This record gives sequence, C-alpha cells and structure tokens, in this order.
Amino acid sequence: MSLAILPDARIAVLIPCYNEEHTIGEVVSRFREALPGAAIHVYDNNSSDLTALKARAAGALVVREPRQGKGHVVRRMFADIEADIYVMADGDGTYAPEDAPQLINALLTEGADMAVGTRRGVGDDAGRTGHAFGNRFFNAVYRQLFGREFTDILSGYRAFTRRYVKSFPAVSGGFEIETEMSVHASMLKLPVCEIALDYGRRPPGSASKLSTFGDGFKILWMFAMLMKETQPLRFFGAISCLLLATSVAFMTPVLLEYFTTGLVTRQPTWVLSIGLLLLATVAFAAGLILDSVARGRAEQKRIFYLSLASARGDRERQTEPRKAA
Repeated sequence: MSLAILPDARIAVLIPCYNEEHTIGEVVSRFREALPGAAIHVYDNNSSDLTALKARAAGALVVREPRQGKGHVVRRMFADIEADIYVMADGDGTYAPEDAPQLINALLTEGADMAVGTRRGVGDDAGRTGHAFGNRFFNAVYRQLFGREFTDILSGYRAFTRRYVKSFPAVSGGFEIETEMSVHASMLKLPVCEIALDYGRRPPGSASKLSTFGDGFKILWMFAMLMKETQPLRFFGAISCLLLATSVAFMTPVLLEYFTTGLVTRQPTWVLSIGLLLLATVAFAAGLILDSVARGRAEQKRIFYLSLASARGDRERQTEPRKAA
C-alpha cells in the first residue's frame, strides 16, 4: 500500500523487546521492507540473549532501557523519539509488519490520533485459551467503565500521531500500558479507529512473557486506578454506597430492637454502623471534590493536546487547496 500521501513525513517504528532473539531480526527486516523510509527503533529491556545484537545487525537503532517492564520502555520511546507518525509493534513476530502501511492509512483516512490493529485469531496465541478469555473479559469491563470506542484494548499493534504520543502521560510499568493508552484516548474524546489484522503465533523457541493471572491482576488494578483518577465521583460513589449498605445492615436490627423495647443492648454494633455511615458520607464528599479536580485536569490535558501541531502530512494536505486557489 502506498504512503505517497505523506511524502516527507517522518515515520518511526517502535519495537519494545525482551529476549526475542529468535524473531527480532526478521521483524526488523520486514518493517524495513514494508516502510522503506521509516526509522526502526528497538528498545532492549534487559535481554539476556542476543536480541540487541540481532536487531542492530538487521538495521535497527537499538537503545537499552534498564527499568524492567513494557510500560517503562514505551514511556522512554515516546519521550526520546521525534516523528510525525509512530507505529508500535511487538518484537515476537505475532504482528505482520506488512500490515503497517494499512494501519497508517487507516490513521490518516479516519483523521484519527490512534489506530489500533485489533487481533484476528487472538485465541490461537500459543494455544493458551486463558489469554482469549482474559481478552474478552477485560474488553467487556473496559466498555462498561470507560466507553465503547475499542474492541481490543490489549492489542500491541498501534499507530499514533505526534499529538497523541507527546500528550500521553504514561505511568504504567508493565503490560497494562495498552490499557492506559486506551483510557487516555477515551477520557479526552480523541479520534481513534480500529482495523482488524491477523494475529500470528510465535515460532518455535520463542516464549511468551505474559502471565495470565499476574498480568491480569495488574490490568484490573490499572482499571481501578484509572477509574479513581478519571471518574472519582463514580469510584468513590461506589465505595460510599457499599459502606452505606453495610451501615444499614448493622443498624437495622439495633433500630428494630430500640423501637420495640426502647433499649439499645448492642451498643458496639450501633457505634460501628454510625462509623460506617460517617465513612460513607466522607467517601461521597471526596468523590464530589475530586470530580471537579479531575475535570480540571482533563481540560488541561485537552488544551495541551490541542497546542501540539498535527502530523506534517495533515498540514500539507490542509494547505494544498489554499495553494491551488
């Protein structure tokens, strides 16, 4: 697919890697063929094998990131690299580099800031059905909490504009970084799009770094933290309702006894119920206050996002009609 629409655009391919010596050389070579003018950046995350050497031999620019975790690598990449269009993929060969022009074309055609390559055949990932179930579960939870813009929030194959990359305040340390990327777009109402792409299997000798339960727990924790930061009224409101329900449950038998006999024999239970009621009130008040703070932060993020220039290709396309006129 031709990328003539962006003849002078700087395209950067970002590949975070950890022990991918069996696949990284071929991945880099195929990206160089698919995107001849792009700069291929491989960030080696403390690999104990020949990942860095093979990536460099294939023509990639290799940098070492000592802090372990994909989130740390992505944060470093976004901070270090200057480009107009960014393509991020894994180094394990499960994403086809030949699909990168299609992903970029979707980004530009839709006028989006992030294009996500949703994974066809994700259930065939090394035969691990747990990953497929987790993928469906987390996507369902995401749609309930943050919005319905995405159908595959865990995909690692994405294209971004410079606006998105430089306005994304990455805080995640591990594989939950993709979740944070999606929430950032949903909360700021950024234009995004999805395109279905084939998802391959690892070749023999290449092992997955994912932990079904460990990484799953981290993603759930990230959901909770991002909900607290972006929707504090909803988050603390739920806590307040839980505390209120518990308080009422403890309080009801004490009140029934009082109205029947005029006595309160279970004073510790009454004190506990009143304490829970006060905590419920405090949680709700905290949610109200923090909701205003969160709205202010979202406005500031949006203003900063709008202050960044759009992709060079977009500027050229916008000015061409004026020149012709």
